[in-house]
Amino acid sequence: MISTIKILVVDDSVVVRRMVSDALSADPQLEVVGAAANGKIALARIPQLNPDVVILDVEMPELDGLETLRRLRQTHLFLPVIMFSTLTRRGAAATLDALSLGANDYVTKPANVGCAQQALEQIRAELIPKIKAFCAKAKGLEPAPVTRKVRPNVPGTNGMVAPLRHLGRVEVVAIGVSTGGPNALGELVPAFPADFSVPIVIVQHMPPVFTKLLAERLSAKAQIKVEEGEPGQVVEAGHALIAPGSYHMVVQREERTVRVRTNQEPPENSCRPAVDVLFRSVAETYGAGALGVVMTGMGQDGLRGSERIRQAGGQVIVQDEATSVVWGMPGYVANAGLADKVLPLGELGREIVRKVRAGQALPGWATSPAMGIARSKE
Repeated sequence: MISTIKILVVDDSVVVRRMVSDALSADPQLEVVGAAANGKIALARIPQLNPDVVILDVEMPELDGLETLRRLRQTHLFLPVIMFSTLTRRGAAATLDALSLGANDYVTKPANVGCAQQALEQIRAELIPKIKAFCAKAKGLEPAPVTRKVRPNVPGTNGMVAPLRHLGRVEVVAIGVSTGGPNALGELVPAFPADFSVPIVIVQHMPPVFTKLLAERLSAKAQIKVEEGEPGQVVEAGHALIAPGSYHMVVQREERTVRVRTNQEPPENSCRPAVDVLFRSVAETYGAGALGVVMTGMGQDGLRGSERIRQAGGQVIVQDEATSVVWGMPGYVANAGLADKVLPLGELGREIVRKVRAGQALPGWATSPAMGIARSKE
């Protein structure tokens, strides 16, 4: 039996509370059961209202979003919480802190929109899919169709794991991730050693400001350097570059050097940056030397890009369902039979390092500077 998802909206602005409530109430599967002006009020109302999900502002008087979340997690470990934050450095920093404290995801407040209707549409487009993704199973709603097979245009890929293949040298690691990504990257990136011998390029679905701050935080805890990618920047071994928010990021070979290019072409899979865009360029530039990694996230961004990597002779591994916040992106790739391996988050780093080192140890292999494809010496 399908029941409505009960939502508590917590924000110090009465205008924002009303706007979010109006946007969500338009969906018949959602019910806003209450609103609160700060965290103290919200914590008192949660036992009374028993919500299925909480929309939580970051900056509030008396008890802000971070402290509210800390206290909430002491009594409600699994209650989904989506942070509602601003597109500022302070808002981004607080949001990343909230994710590390156990928030399930975040949505940024509408900014620079032309009218109230546009703001409502933006809230609906960003909040509603996330609410349903976190509550679908418990409420009997139709889940995301990650179990439906997608027929790829790659011979022999028709099961959960692709058949064993002769694999060559890894020349680049390309990572695509979305919902749950900041924490997942926070566990994965520190697993790469200081002498990691290939470059890493990353698309994390995030808006401007957030991606730069995420790169800084990852770099602070990693053994390798992590930066937000810039146009013209050289792609170097042992260096991770994150696509800047609101820009697609691609890699292009110029003689013996590979550089980053960015653009604001239309979103793909409703995303910019998009994993598919990066993966296509990686497949074209590095060919069989590409290793694609698809991690936790909603939707199917990365599916077609993984197909292109496999068509070029490269490898693809994905995060498993048990350790993903949402098994959308990796689930689509796995169910299309495009994954060489499906692994828990805790094993991804070791497997990536193993593949890179195994490729280096192959006898008689060299790299073609023109094509970026590992090939046997004659």
